[in-house]
Amino acid sequence: MDIDISIEDHEEPSYDFSTFRVLVVDDFSFISDLISSTLNEMGIGRVIKAGNGLTAKKHLLNYNMVQNTNNIDVVILDWLMPEMSGAAFLKWVRGHASDTIKFMPVIVCTAYTSPDFVEQARDLGATEVMVKPVSAEKLAKRIQHVIEHPRPFIKSPDFFGPDRRRKIIAFKGQDRRKNKIEDMKTYHE
Repeated sequence: MDIDISIEDHEEPSYDFSTFRVLVVDDFSFISDLISSTLNEMGIGRVIKAGNGLTAKKHLLNYNMVQNTNNIDVVILDWLMPEMSGAAFLKWVRGHASDTIKFMPVIVCTAYTSPDFVEQARDLGATEVMVKPVSAEKLAKRIQHVIEHPRPFIKSPDFFGPDRRRKIIAFKGQDRRKNKIEDMKTYHE
């Protein structure tokens, strides 16, 4: 993924998304088409659609088993789907052996907004959570946020995924978080 960032005065950065690839996973074709059209209007180079988690899984295995120029860069994931739910798909992603799948940014996009749901998505390793209906502006800002503010991944006995903490609080003690993939491989293997 090549990202060209140019900032003039106090303008928002502009991105060249022509080589960016997004996988949209939603069983409702109207929503999938709407999100895909929005992404195309943003200049996303390739939008791949899947109607459920099983199809999405096949796409990731096809495109992301090894690092290459055709890798999918981000997944936009519905939660309630037939055959393989968003929760099951997210568990599969975070538990995968391939780094190009395991560390994939996953934005959950759903109509369910209860605190319990948001906590469940976060605790399964969601990078971000968005609420439907999605506007073009919200979608663009969320993708921009994922690019500009990547979160370090955490591995513990019962969790693997982006750091769940949003607040920066001074910590007294040794910081054992790992920010590089190479460090993550040797930590808790």
